[in-house]
Amino acid sequence: MLRPCALCGGLFLAAAAFAAGDDGEPTRQLEFVPPPAGSYRLEHIMTAPDGTVLDTDDQPMPLARFTTGKVTVLSFMYTSCSDAWGCPFAYQVMQELKKSLDHETALLPHLRFVSLSFDPEHDTPEAMRLYGGSHMADTGGLPWYFLTTLSPMGLRPMLEGFGQDLSVVLDENGKSTGSLSHVLKVFLIDRRGSIREIYSTSFLSPQVVLNDIRTLLIEQGISVN
Repeated sequence: MLRPCALCGGLFLAAAAFAAGDDGEPTRQLEFVPPPAGSYRLEHIMTAPDGTVLDTDDQPMPLARFTTGKVTVLSFMYTSCSDAWGCPFAYQVMQELKKSLDHETALLPHLRFVSLSFDPEHDTPEAMRLYGGSHMADTGGLPWYFLTTLSPMGLRPMLEGFGQDLSVVLDENGKSTGSLSHVLKVFLIDRRGSIREIYSTSFLSPQVVLNDIRTLLIEQGISVN
């Protein structure tokens, strides 16, 4: 069974209802039961691009270090994003996933999360460390890396390679407001660095992503029970 890419249409795309919880945080109620892990195949969409990123210790590293060798969930973000259904929503979903996966110790060596800023002028390595907080890769459980880049110029080829749109929001005088306009995209990448799913806001659900992660692990011959 093949499942279409989340951004390409299909029956799943409109199968979630959105609301705000009592605390104002986005919540969703799935209106379908996700297919069991391993009962479908995720297609190869494209190869994740490489480039140079900075970790929270301000050390330059190839992005491929964080997109190959393990199943990776990667989200572009910036720390001052104020759109509840944008970066904060992706962060919330990844938090929920990490909470579930932290208890599955047999799977942890095969998984990682990555949050990569597309605002390197403000999101320094120290800012990314503060943003990551207790979820940092060195705090235990599922490793979650918070990365930035040396400059917008160094970031641009990676954005283009992922197909991640980004523009600066201007005020009526044509000056930057400090906000960035982007479509939320979260990428599921297999251990070979191939992007296998791209989640938009309409499709980003912990249950769906978890089943997709398990599907890729099963494909690798890894037991997920």
